[in-house]
Amino acid sequence: MTDENSLSSSPTLPDERTDESAAVSAVVEADERGRTSPAVEFRDVHLSFEDKKVLDGVGFTVRKGEIKIILSGSGGGKSTVLKLILGLLKPEEGQVLIDGEDVTNYGETELEPVRKKIGMVFQEGGLFDSLSVYDNVAYRLHERGVPEDDAEREVRLLLRFVNLEGETDKMPAELSGGMQKRVGIARALAGDPQIILFDEPTAGLDPPTAHTICELVIKLRDLEDVACVFVTHEMDNVRNLTTEYAVVGEKGEVSFKEEGKKLCLSNTEILMLRDGRTIFSGTNEELSRSEDPYIQNFLRGTEMETDAAGGAPRAAAESRRPA
Repeated sequence: MTDENSLSSSPTLPDERTDESAAVSAVVEADERGRTSPAVEFRDVHLSFEDKKVLDGVGFTVRKGEIKIILSGSGGGKSTVLKLILGLLKPEEGQVLIDGEDVTNYGETELEPVRKKIGMVFQEGGLFDSLSVYDNVAYRLHERGVPEDDAEREVRLLLRFVNLEGETDKMPAELSGGMQKRVGIARALAGDPQIILFDEPTAGLDPPTAHTICELVIKLRDLEDVACVFVTHEMDNVRNLTTEYAVVGEKGEVSFKEEGKKLCLSNTEILMLRDGRTIFSGTNEELSRSEDPYIQNFLRGTEMETDAAGGAPRAAAESRRPA
């Protein structure tokens, strides 16, 4: 993500694709590229805090160009998954692999190069209040000793990617909540990580702004081939991430299309946890057809409904893009 085309309005794709058949090809290509080496892999992971079992035999993979939505209610174990990926916690049993490398028992020194592959978007934004937008985004680059000319170029491209290129000199307090989250995404992308972790990134945001955050994640998936782990309990996020895809127009502009009935996104899957156990793994269409009473209650409890044709779950209140 460090070249001019990669994070500009004309992302790097084999060619400019504008129809659904091209979108299908992009999904298949991304899937094939990542099959040999998952970006993240959990193998039968167990973890307890005192007498409470937090994760009980959880296993999954996330490949390049794929979104894995970790869905659960409060205390279901979803945020613990992110801490294990970052090496902040260690499993009692099982393995955690990053880019094919078993990092389960790594110490802090061994984890340093691993963490350079990972970007993190925090629930509260996590910006440094005393630093400008520019310095927040450049923070990771400055830590690594990147020359200022190179850092400035990358920051400009990253802010363009999140549509905030004109806010360089502002302080976090001058930004709206949604803008702060977008700066957080730009900062997470600094240094060209292969994996981005999202911890409830739309918490506290209005539906249109939350939709914008989801579209940025879709751009990372479809146009940048990034592996994304998206932790949430909000079904609107699930609907947004599993029913839209990004395409590039003839002039290099990025737009978003609904999958409709012709395209089933295979590069976005849901892992649903309950009391630390996996109770569902699959697509949003499969989730909507699940006969598990807990899952159905979860869907109904978050104001989701299935369309009359029995298709994917739809939000009762449609999200709208902000002006």
